[in-house]
Amino acid sequence: MSVSTHTNRPLLRGLMATAALLAAAAIALVPASPAAAHHGWDGFETNGLVYIAGTISSEGSWGDPHSHFDVALDAQLPASTPDLPIPRELSGPEDSIRVKAALPYDGPHDELEVIIAPPWWSSSNGLDRSLEAGERFQGVGYINSTDNGLFRPVAFWYGDDNAPVNQVIGSTLPVRAPLPGDAQAGDGPADAPSAAEDPAQTDRPAEDADIADDSGSQTWVVWAVFAAVVVVAVVGGVFYVRRCTRQDERSPDA
Repeated sequence: MSVSTHTNRPLLRGLMATAALLAAAAIALVPASPAAAHHGWDGFETNGLVYIAGTISSEGSWGDPHSHFDVALDAQLPASTPDLPIPRELSGPEDSIRVKAALPYDGPHDELEVIIAPPWWSSSNGLDRSLEAGERFQGVGYINSTDNGLFRPVAFWYGDDNAPVNQVIGSTLPVRAPLPGDAQAGDGPADAPSAAEDPAQTDRPAEDADIADDSGSQTWVVWAVFAAVVVVAVVGGVFYVRRCTRQDERSPDA
């Protein structure tokens, strides 16, 4: 048997092993990508905050990448957010006034699926367990752009004592949309800048600014890990092919 035949066999095995490793890495990283995990607020109607209130109607799921459960809505909702304790991170005047002015949900559903932050975030911001069916729930947040039965809060309150939970990974609302009535009056653009972009808010602590939006950093980490896997796979494949080639060349059958 010729040397070239022996050489082609390990080369083929090396390429197949490298391709398999890359495929496994891609499959492992896809669920961690921000888009797949529903990170960020781009998929929600951030042009106006909505207030909902009701009762937890399902055990839901407590885990990564997001926890979720169903809420059976009250038949009658107040005209705006009741007097509830605002989470400290959203207590600044530009954010708290918008949370308090959120309009009641007026959509077609009498039950909504609620998606909240993963346990690691909720646990450090007022909720260290899964919510139970029958518990009181109130929230201010956004309806999903493509699924009007899905609600994601920027803040919510649970239980009879209305314990507040911050859901903004950072210290400001994702978008400071005009207050109700302002858009009609032309008092501000549809997407007013958040505190992270507002020069008037530059006195925010540096650590708050560092976590104002984790989606970009998570994307960078995912692709950095994938690039490292690709480099290791390629280098490993090359060494594997060279080693197999030398072994085949020293084989008596060569």
